[in-house]
Amino acid sequence: MLAAFVNSGAVLVGAVLGLIFKKAIPEKTGETLMYGLALCTLLIGLSGALKGEHIIIEIISIVIGAIIGEGIDIDEKVEILAQKLQKRFKKEGEKTSFAEGFISSTLLFCTGSMAIVGSLQAGISANYATIFAKSTIDFTAVIILASTFGFGTVFSCVSVLVYQGAITLLASFISPFLTEVITTEMDCVGSLIMIGLAFNMLKITKLKVSNYIPAIFVPIILCRFL
Repeated sequence: MLAAFVNSGAVLVGAVLGLIFKKAIPEKTGETLMYGLALCTLLIGLSGALKGEHIIIEIISIVIGAIIGEGIDIDEKVEILAQKLQKRFKKEGEKTSFAEGFISSTLLFCTGSMAIVGSLQAGISANYATIFAKSTIDFTAVIILASTFGFGTVFSCVSVLVYQGAITLLASFISPFLTEVITTEMDCVGSLIMIGLAFNMLKITKLKVSNYIPAIFVPIILCRFL
């Protein structure tokens, strides 16, 4: 769990710093930085998505994952949680969207391939290199997010701890089923979801990105049959 705590701590500290320096960053500058971060997210997503070797696995994974996600309606549950947190913690007169900050930062830090691969490496072989690198990236990114979206981004540290912690704890149980091919395809699907998130951040689309998260784990089953 060390990796999950380190990454969560990096997000928390970065968010607090972003809030501290928020007033020093002009609104237009914050918006420009936000779009810049979205472009970086798009680049990371594209580079990861191109690593996939079996496009049929990615397609089927996205389809099955979307069906599962819509059936559970993860997006709605995340939105409800965000709204509850917003009512409890949003400051009076704050213009930024608490819910949008929480959801955007949570998805950005949890859907990427580094979150999955790094957590698996930490759980299977106590290799923390990937998560430490991710923590550095997340620390920088959340400063920008917090300066733009405000207090909602702080709570994404809990999402990171729960999500990556769960994968780390489960790693030893699922490691016998994880081949290099399966891990690569999981990375690819996660990267595709990051592309969707980037489009949302750029205000091009309004995809229910959370509902695609189950797709990340579908290749574990599909690669056994395809």
